[in-house]
Amino acid sequence: MKTKVLIIGAGPAGTIAGAILKKEGIDPIIIEKTKFPRFVIGESLLPKCMNVFEEAGLIDVIKKQGYQKKYGAEFKRGNETCRFNFSEKYTDGWDWTWQVPRDHFDKVLADEVEKKGVKIIYETSVIDIKFNGTNSITTIKDKNGNKSKIEAEFIIDASGYGRVIANLQDLNLPSSLNVRHSLFTQIKDVNRPAGDDGDRITLIDTKPGVWIWIIPFSNGNTSVGFVAHQEFYDKYKGSYEEQLRAMLTDEPLVSERFKDTEYVFKPHFIKGYSIAIKQLTGDGYVLTGNATEFLDPIFSSGVTFAVESGLQAAKLAAKQVKGEKVDWNEYVNHIIHGDETFRSYVDAWYNNTLQTIFFAPNENQKIKGQICSVLGGYVWDKTNPYVRNHKNALNTLANIIKKEA
Repeated sequence: MKTKVLIIGAGPAGTIAGAILKKEGIDPIIIEKTKFPRFVIGESLLPKCMNVFEEAGLIDVIKKQGYQKKYGAEFKRGNETCRFNFSEKYTDGWDWTWQVPRDHFDKVLADEVEKKGVKIIYETSVIDIKFNGTNSITTIKDKNGNKSKIEAEFIIDASGYGRVIANLQDLNLPSSLNVRHSLFTQIKDVNRPAGDDGDRITLIDTKPGVWIWIIPFSNGNTSVGFVAHQEFYDKYKGSYEEQLRAMLTDEPLVSERFKDTEYVFKPHFIKGYSIAIKQLTGDGYVLTGNATEFLDPIFSSGVTFAVESGLQAAKLAAKQVKGEKVDWNEYVNHIIHGDETFRSYVDAWYNNTLQTIFFAPNENQKIKGQICSVLGGYVWDKTNPYVRNHKNALNTLANIIKKEA
């Protein structure tokens, strides 16, 4: 087989890239190692995603699915609550998005991209790639063990946690973030509160370095998970389900809601999820989504980076295979800026800087709107001081709040 652009992975980064390339008159091939639908974590989107879905021509099919709309997020600590509404954000753009079961959502995107004429080959793994300049020969293996080769002028790696090129080219690096793990499942949310309180994504700061996510879906299920350091998990014994039930029982803000509820699937445990990368591009390839770097689930940035990187990578790849001059530093600088912005907020969450801001007795609505834009995924809006000066701005604000307390 031959193709101008080979895409590895049919998740959001890969399908967005495929849709954009098709719009550019290029017929890519997508290789996907699993069969859809398949489970994957990362169910809460950010409004910035909506701009990308729109540009890729996928917004209408997503709207038809009836997913739970997400208008903001709520942070809780004990009896304190901080609520962000995306309609109050600083940056122009979408002020709502969705909370989605990813197995269903990813299949919707993939099916729609196939309808647009993009070829997706499922249950097929990439086992080797040989580069000759920007051209490459990729060896693939199907579910029956049959091997074949694909010649491509360029490769977009959207393989997510599979990190195909990173593994083949020895590009992985340990993350600079502290090692944390996640234990999670979906539950039949029969005790969900009525109205907005039951529909809104909630993040609970339970104790230093430990927090819970609650992401309701329109199908009546709710994603529930803990993020914590190993010492926290060591306190609980038994199976993952027994541990998770005990953890939820110990948290007063959720114990009644999730008491004796049915689990949709056995809880999953992801150990040391954060990972970094040596480089984002090379001769003949670009890395996108979680194939680049994954920070932390606290602000639901995963799908935003996936679709944004898929969009930008596909645009530049289209130019390159058409013979136009491309500066891949544009892509690298764009992704790194977004990554570093969110990194500052992740660090600020775990060192309690953000909690100082979120649960301050007096709110500054202008500043809250600027921070809300970041939480909405608008991390490339450099007119926003909490993007432009992300690290110093947060520390300065927290210090002012402490002095006024």
